[in-house]
Amino acid sequence: MKTRLIFSCFFSIISLLGFAQEKKVEAPKEKYKPNFMVGFDALNAGVAFFSDRKLYQGFISSKIKGSLHGVAEAGFEKNIYQKNGYDAKVSGPFIKLGVFYMLAKDPENEFNGFYAGGKAGGSFYTQEYMAIPVRGFGGSGSSLAFPSSTQSSYWLEGVIGGRVQLFESNFYIDINLQPKYMVYTTKQDDIQPMIVPGFGRSSSKFNMGFAWNIAYKF
Repeated sequence: MKTRLIFSCFFSIISLLGFAQEKKVEAPKEKYKPNFMVGFDALNAGVAFFSDRKLYQGFISSKIKGSLHGVAEAGFEKNIYQKNGYDAKVSGPFIKLGVFYMLAKDPENEFNGFYAGGKAGGSFYTQEYMAIPVRGFGGSGSSLAFPSSTQSSYWLEGVIGGRVQLFESNFYIDINLQPKYMVYTTKQDDIQPMIVPGFGRSSSKFNMGFAWNIAYKF
């Protein structure tokens, strides 16, 4: 009798342990779901028809995890610089890579809201100086010309902006400001480039960009 009770107790404990292990269910991990938003800067493209600056740029972004999004931008810029005796022209592509964080978002749509982040940018372009002012003998003014050359520049930029959905569609309006800081640039005969595609006028290390995008979410 005692033996039977001992075996019954033993198997009861084993059964309880097995049941407890079955109840241990791991919390579901957040899985990455492919989601992309593609946008085109409509404002600068429109202004290009009325100015010397021809700037065409777009972006693709994707939610990485939570409120963190990755973004890649690419574009092409063609421009001229005629000021203080300088006469230069430049053209070439540029690319930017970075991330941004949704600071505030709509509870019903996580892609609506305000965001901030940062990007690293680079441009590989062609420039030509038709005139660069130089001081001649006795203080007289003259200018020098330099042939076309290929250069490259690299910068960091912040991004502060917001997105809003257009009605119930997959289209969004995305507006952002881009404070920029030039980190490094190659030079032709030690001449500081006047314009860098994607960065803008580079006579100063600091610059400010602006984009008004029409975007589509897939």
